[in-house]
Amino acid sequence: MDVVIPAPDKIKVTSHRQYHTPDPLDPLSTAPSPLDQFRAWFTEAQGAVLEPEAMSVSTTTAAGVPSSRFVLFKELDGRGFVFYTNYDSRKSRELLENPRAALAFYWREVHRQIRVVGRVEKVSKEQSEEYFKSRPLGSRLGAWASEQSTVVGEGEVKARLDQVRERFGVTDEAKDVVDVPLPEFWGGWRVVPDEVEFWSGQPSRLHDRVRYLRVEGSSESAPQWKIDRLSP
Repeated sequence: MDVVIPAPDKIKVTSHRQYHTPDPLDPLSTAPSPLDQFRAWFTEAQGAVLEPEAMSVSTTTAAGVPSSRFVLFKELDGRGFVFYTNYDSRKSRELLENPRAALAFYWREVHRQIRVVGRVEKVSKEQSEEYFKSRPLGSRLGAWASEQSTVVGEGEVKARLDQVRERFGVTDEAKDVVDVPLPEFWGGWRVVPDEVEFWSGQPSRLHDRVRYLRVEGSSESAPQWKIDRLSP
């Protein structure tokens, strides 16, 4: 990439990387379900992509103001894509106002992208508890200590973390046997897709794009999909 700074207040990118993904991507070669196609691509990304679980989550307020951030994708089940967060965070508040979200994965190393749009729902408390127990102790304590998306003073988060450690009796000697329960304000969101697009990089910006749209009237539990090739 070549970058030119023609003036102090400007940046121009003057060259672009050429992509080439050898595997064909077309409606005839993809799986009938986008969830199955995602599983195949995600499996292939293991070992080739540094952090394939990193994904952007875009939300909007009831007034239509958007915001995006990166989180970690944690599970694909029979309904959709699951991630976990603080239910008092900005993203969660916006999902409560407008229960739809867009996800995006970008795997630079293999020249692939995946885009998801759908309705959101909270996962069950039991599912959230199962995942929370699998987290490292520091992450469980951090979930309690962080009032996510709120303004904090210098040193305030560390002070809260010290209070949480004291509350649950966490010491260097007892850290492996301490039970830190799931906070009531923390858990999972599931994005149940209505639209999923798979993008495969090709030379001259003539990329392969295949889009799945859930057929109108088909249920979320047993969806039918219309599969199309999109123009680059």
